[in-house]
Amino acid sequence: MTKREFMLAGLGTGLALGGGRAMAQGEGSAPRRIAKTTKMFKCPSGFPNAIEVTPEGLWIGEQKMSGAQAERYGVTPAKDLSESAWLVDWNGKVLKTVKTPSRNTSGMAVGGGYVWMAANAPPQGIFQVDMNSKVISHRQIPLGPADNGGGCHGVMWHEGKLWISALRLRALLRVDAKTWEPEFMIPFYRGPNVARYHAAAWDNGAIWQVTGNNSKNYAEGRPGLVKYDAATGDVLEVVDFEPGSCDPHGLSMHNGTLISCDAGIHPNWPTNDSPTAGWIFRIDIA
Repeated sequence: MTKREFMLAGLGTGLALGGGRAMAQGEGSAPRRIAKTTKMFKCPSGFPNAIEVTPEGLWIGEQKMSGAQAERYGVTPAKDLSESAWLVDWNGKVLKTVKTPSRNTSGMAVGGGYVWMAANAPPQGIFQVDMNSKVISHRQIPLGPADNGGGCHGVMWHEGKLWISALRLRALLRVDAKTWEPEFMIPFYRGPNVARYHAAAWDNGAIWQVTGNNSKNYAEGRPGLVKYDAATGDVLEVVDFEPGSCDPHGLSMHNGTLISCDAGIHPNWPTNDSPTAGWIFRIDIA
């Protein structure tokens, strides 16, 4: 067995053990709280499906629809297929725009001097782009096929590492941003009526992640949050949203408060079915 095969076998074992622990905690041992949302400002344009807080302001990742996806969601196909990362101030004013070749962006991180855009449609993977819109690398989510590591619903930067909400693995995967080696994996929380997983945010040694149920429209949607111990993967608490809340997709932390975005595009929902589609909002947990 090679060193790499040994490492992957260990990751697989960790997935199996962690998954059982997360499921057990999801069945009642983790405390539950309630969250409400407050609108802040609207995205510059289009569908915002990723955010990241930095000292310079708030970055917003643009999601576009083209081809079969545009037809599926009943939107006009995008003529310019590049998807933007906007840096805005806390009033929503655009300070900088970085163009990326990402497709159906569903996650974004900013760190190390780069924007990391996560494609959720072919060619999939994570695009590393500098602040002048130059593509530095395009790599697939590890532990999958070389040409398609699967879909992604979030990317978070923390101390030189990327935490990827990897849909094929159904886990938060920590990857070294330079070597692209997988290091640690937290299986997604498997609580009752939880079937969808989105972006994540760092919180002093813990990680918050957006969750949701399978639903056909905004009225049926039941968004939530789960908080993991970043060192063990243990589920620390679960949060439900008040009825009428914004529909969360991206997630980041700003001065102790979670910030999110309502993309307006939600699988199986009519486009812009949420009344707060396109808004950036804060999450207050009681």
